[in-house]
Amino acid sequence: MKPFYLFILFILASLPAFALDDTTIVVPIQRRLWHDKINNELKLYDKADGKLDSQLRIGKNETINLQLNDALFRRVKALQDWVEINADIKTNNEKIRYLNYIENMLREFRLRWRRHELNPVVFPDLLNVFEESMRAQAKKESIVPLISSANYEIAKIITDVFVDNPAINEARDIVYLKFCEENPDKILQTIRPFADKPFADSLIVIAAKTNPVQLYTYAQSISSPEGKLIHRNADKLVKAVADLSQTPHALFYFPFLDNLLSGKLTIDSIKRFVGTSDTNYDSVGYYKLLVKTEIEYFKRMAPPLRDTPVAMFGPNGLRETLKNKAIQHFITPINNLHEENNLAVRMRAIQPLSAQGLYYMMVMGENDIYTSSYKHSFSRLLELMGSKPSGDSLLLSVHFDFFRKFLKMAANYNKLDTFLKTMPPEKSELVMKAFVARLDETGNLEDAVDVADSYSSINNKKLQSSILGYVIENEQQAIAQGNSRGQIIYGLLKSIFLSADTSNHIDLTSVLGIPSIFEVTNKELRDENGKVVQQVFWYGDEDGKTFFPAFIASFSPKEWKITPKKEWYEINSLKGNVWIFANRPLDNDANLDDSAQIHLNRYLEENNLHPSIVVHRGHSYWLPRTIKRMPGDAKIVVLGSCGGYKNLNDIIENNPDAHIISTKEIGAGEINRPILNYLNQTIESGQPIIWKNMWASLGKLFSNDPSRAIRESWEDYIPPYKNLGAIFIKAYNKKTEGE
Repeated sequence: MKPFYLFILFILASLPAFALDDTTIVVPIQRRLWHDKINNELKLYDKADGKLDSQLRIGKNETINLQLNDALFRRVKALQDWVEINADIKTNNEKIRYLNYIENMLREFRLRWRRHELNPVVFPDLLNVFEESMRAQAKKESIVPLISSANYEIAKIITDVFVDNPAINEARDIVYLKFCEENPDKILQTIRPFADKPFADSLIVIAAKTNPVQLYTYAQSISSPEGKLIHRNADKLVKAVADLSQTPHALFYFPFLDNLLSGKLTIDSIKRFVGTSDTNYDSVGYYKLLVKTEIEYFKRMAPPLRDTPVAMFGPNGLRETLKNKAIQHFITPINNLHEENNLAVRMRAIQPLSAQGLYYMMVMGENDIYTSSYKHSFSRLLELMGSKPSGDSLLLSVHFDFFRKFLKMAANYNKLDTFLKTMPPEKSELVMKAFVARLDETGNLEDAVDVADSYSSINNKKLQSSILGYVIENEQQAIAQGNSRGQIIYGLLKSIFLSADTSNHIDLTSVLGIPSIFEVTNKELRDENGKVVQQVFWYGDEDGKTFFPAFIASFSPKEWKITPKKEWYEINSLKGNVWIFANRPLDNDANLDDSAQIHLNRYLEENNLHPSIVVHRGHSYWLPRTIKRMPGDAKIVVLGSCGGYKNLNDIIENNPDAHIISTKEIGAGEINRPILNYLNQTIESGQPIIWKNMWASLGKLFSNDPSRAIRESWEDYIPPYKNLGAIFIKAYNKKTEGE
């Protein structure tokens, strides 16, 4: 392959880029400092891949690497030479100014790359525009035509560099419009310097459609530049939001904004549920109106209309509000009474709900509902469906909205078979076909992950076989249609489902190219100094403060050295070289637990301590913060509730080889401690962690526990080799790597 790459390099080297002959340019001593600044910038690029070797490698694609290196280390040098010989750049000060342009361009690009604001592969494109801009600048011409045709990232750097171009103000306007096109949710945060521009009013309309709640917030300040723009706008939607900004409890009305605009609802018709204070707020009536509107809006989004309501998504939009109210008014009350044996008392909160209301409560509360709360709610759902419940009628009544999520949850709680039996066999077959169909047409992998997770929870072999058959049918259809995304998704699901049956003897490591899902070797967990570093994230809410002392007490002084610090504990084993760092659950209301985590992360980084095991000890709503703080490249991640697809995807993105232990509800300290003890004892012994052996051993322990709650909670824990959703995401990322 080397001759091929040399040929590519030869072609690149022959491309025009202010190219000169072999003439050596002698730089006058008074300008060498500015050439040195450029060369120092290039050294920082050179070192970015960890090697100072006059080349930068950003990936495995050699053609891209060659193009990038040619741009950086040949074309930039040619550009320096061009400045020195250009007749339009006459004086020493002018030449210094143009050398500064080059240095500033290199620095701006490098800093944006380091902040992950752009991809380094676009540098050659940037240099193309930059070279043309240099020519225009030298001739005192406008850079506007170049800015107009460039993408936002490149255009922004060019305008930040050529601040003295004669048309810089017009160029900046164009760049801002490009920014708004890519970031419509940030228009209101950034429009103030452009409030007097002719395009400001049209941007306000875009902002209103993107995030009406944000528009409402800015509209409240009538005298601010943003408020003036909003209140003077003639657009119907903007005027409606502006009017709402002067209405008490306005956020309660936002989910119904489309119906308010169309006249289907009025402020007064909603106000009878919202009330004027907490004392006359009708939580059930308001929730029912949300459910009715969700069903109506979702029907609009489906074919043939495909019309997305303005207030459907986003903060305080319909979906978000429906979820929040389902959790606040129904899930939290029944969860809080999980120790109450009288079901009439325990489940009183959901009594007023219809079957549709319960359906949405369950799917919206996926990450929050307790196992027992779900099972009792499911029983109530069947009861509300009548003496001859019809599951297909229920799904039709909600237009199959969230039906994959509903079926996935039913599978996870061993209720899918029960639900499918509420409909004739031919209809249940159609439902399951729909469950598996068109997974390649959604914007993300969430539906495919739901299907994968469901399969691991289904005990009915006939149903498993049917789902596998539907997956194979869809794969064949994708192959026939040349649908590459469909082939990947269904091909991966097929391999993963077949491997779940050990009699098929399918090794996913060789078939999918992902690391073993059945074990983690001791060597994988140790750093270059032989340490196994663990980080445990605690949160300073009531649960965290309650369970943290028991966590610390679980480490015997005979086996562990426990060192309390101001904001965290250091716990290291007396043998086996295991180091555990756990931040204290300091007062969350004062953000002290947040500060403790930040300071602990800084300490670990400064001392070259890189956790290979990460443990999240807290509710699912804290998990995004843990994910944000994870150091990356962890090999084992122990969670409570995963918190859904987004969190799972984010974990794997930062820790692509992680083995994930999760549970269907919040983690239980009485179970987490034995899990961690087993892990630590195995690590100390130097043996690999074999998940099936670990689960068998702990299964015996918990099956004999006198507490029914502990036995039931253990059944909700999912070992890494059964976490098919995580396996699917890993396999998909591996399969599409480099695309």
